[in-house]
Amino acid sequence: MAVNIPGVILMVLFYLMVLGTGIWASFKSKREQKKSGASEMEMTLLGNRSINWVVGIFTMTATWVGGGFIVGTAEMVYTPSMGLTWAATMLTAYSLSFIICGLVFAKPLREMRCVTMMDPFHIKYGQVLTAGLSLASIFDDILWVVGTLICLGGTMSVVLDLPYTLCIWISAAVVIIYTLLGGLYSVAYTDIIQLVLIFISLWLCVPFVLMNPNCLDISKTLMNNTLHAPWIGAPGLEKTGIMMDDFLMFSLGSLGFQCLHQRTLAASSLATAKLSCFVAAFLILVFGTPPILLGAAAASTDWNLTSYGSPFPYERGEAAQVLPLTLQHLTPSFISIIGTGCVAAAVMSSADSDLISAASVFTSNIYKNILRPQASDREIQWVIRVAVMVVGLVGTSLTSQKNSVLLFWILIAEVAYVIIFPQLVCVLFVNISNGYGAVMGCVVGLVLRVLSGLPSLGLPVVLHFPGCVLEDGVYVQYAPVKTISMLSAIAAIVLFSYLTSVLFNKGLLPEKCDVFKVKVQQSARELTLVHGAKEDNEKETLDNTCPQTEASEPMISSEC
Repeated sequence: MAVNIPGVILMVLFYLMVLGTGIWASFKSKREQKKSGASEMEMTLLGNRSINWVVGIFTMTATWVGGGFIVGTAEMVYTPSMGLTWAATMLTAYSLSFIICGLVFAKPLREMRCVTMMDPFHIKYGQVLTAGLSLASIFDDILWVVGTLICLGGTMSVVLDLPYTLCIWISAAVVIIYTLLGGLYSVAYTDIIQLVLIFISLWLCVPFVLMNPNCLDISKTLMNNTLHAPWIGAPGLEKTGIMMDDFLMFSLGSLGFQCLHQRTLAASSLATAKLSCFVAAFLILVFGTPPILLGAAAASTDWNLTSYGSPFPYERGEAAQVLPLTLQHLTPSFISIIGTGCVAAAVMSSADSDLISAASVFTSNIYKNILRPQASDREIQWVIRVAVMVVGLVGTSLTSQKNSVLLFWILIAEVAYVIIFPQLVCVLFVNISNGYGAVMGCVVGLVLRVLSGLPSLGLPVVLHFPGCVLEDGVYVQYAPVKTISMLSAIAAIVLFSYLTSVLFNKGLLPEKCDVFKVKVQQSARELTLVHGAKEDNEKETLDNTCPQTEASEPMISSEC
């Protein structure tokens, strides 16, 4: 097949439009910075905390609606062992993660005036432990970049017949350039263009695929399919534990990503942050419907009658590319090109989020707080640019056509769920938590998860939970091992934090052995409580003695 020239021209125009929007947003960012006098870090990483609700809704939705989301959902529906059941579980979980973020996490992080979600760790645990957790967060972001670029490379190489590597590097270059120029402003405003294109393109492709004569009625193949396994999946009763495990992993583990909290921190107010989360929770269901329909159509198609031929994609081991294959063989050429543009837009909308997310954590929590506390604004700006460049280049260089998008998707979610989420919950809501508990939480959670087995990484099952059975010579865990690991991590954090606090504060261990300064932390907490109580009493007295003044002169709210 020759190179699809019209498709290449359309993609070039699309890239130029996105790049132009990013450059325009970078100039807008510079004007806003001069007007407000904001620092380089605040402006680049958080948009001077002035993102309005319209832009906020788009950029919040784009946090999860990316290339991995679209291509991975279609792959999930097409895969017999997963199907609609798993896809619906994942979609509902991501929607719930937005709601929990708005209700539970937005307020405490904004009240602390955090730049990243790692700032509370620096305040409470110190530099060393924060650096370790920051590296875990950056690792997650790099893997996310890899997964999203794989989606685009696979789609463009199939539909446009361009070299896989060329597609990935050109796309990565565009994303890196506009993220370098404008930071979060460029990311947020390009998200608007990208989401509009995703919505139009996806829903335009669906009717052509479903009306293809080689595609059976998907309502009839949902439960009974003669061509392929029923696309409802295999939701057996024995898999209930696994499904609940995955649901909790996607809903709670998603809260361990910096890119999500970056949007709530960048909002112009707490109300704006919450509104963005709640609307995004609905919109993600809207954007998730077309990939489900496309995956169902792929499972209902007699591929022998198409230009693809036999055997079917699943038998050839090409389930990871089922979306581009569906666009290429079940739609007219111009529609498949538009669908490719949709995937490109989705990839950019998530890749730029991860680039700025990783750069935020490195710059604020490692470089600024640990390596160079005295760094100037100009120096910080260059560090952000270098970080974006390095993360983009590393992520792009790790892409491989053989890797499944679902593999990266699930691996990323597990790291966030087992390691980062328990730490974030405890540092924000468990007063007694300290560095010793945090270290043991990481160790316990990670060891339990590895011993439970990771088939996708070739790690066998060592620790057999109830329900673990031998299938085809391989042990399969039917217990919710991810959630068990996560809860064990939280329990370890609380338990060891309490034990070390007692040992040091009662003098059972010498203070010189207190690496994480638990005794100092306890004293500071008591002082804060006393000071807070005094402030509350003074405020109550003032409210009782000056009611008329309060009524005539509105108080300046300190709420973010």
